[in-house]
Amino acid sequence: MNSRLQQPRLSRADQRKPIRKAMRILHTMLRVGDLQRSIRFYTNVLGMKMLRTTDRPEQKYTLAFVGYGDESEHAVLELTYNYGVDRYDLGSGYGHVAIEVPDAAAACAAVRAAAGKYGGKVTREAGPVKGGTTVIAFAEDPDGYKIELIERKR
Repeated sequence: MNSRLQQPRLSRADQRKPIRKAMRILHTMLRVGDLQRSIRFYTNVLGMKMLRTTDRPEQKYTLAFVGYGDESEHAVLELTYNYGVDRYDLGSGYGHVAIEVPDAAAACAAVRAAAGKYGGKVTREAGPVKGGTTVIAFAEDPDGYKIELIERKR
């Protein structure tokens, strides 16, 4: 079997469909046990902006959208709090969210410094990725979601 990823074959009609050019990733949803704690972690520790919130008391959930730019141009995180649920089993299917940072070691220091107040922890210190030169680190948010911190190439 060829180890290279094979691109799906599209008909000429499918290749011309304009919707393919208009698609983009909008958000990734994370279920959180304490919405305010998670908002503080993503805004105060990782530097995201609070974009908007929606509370649905009849359906017993609240949404908070955080990110590095306006939703019209940037993918964001949707933090979902379901009333009365303070913990989730993250399972084995979730990998991580990747965030580009100017300095991975400084990002780790920020997570460590804020851990007592905002939660979260560093799980892999900054260093080169195995077999490469890109500098990465890993942290976890207050709910245990893994975040890869990828140092911007200079």
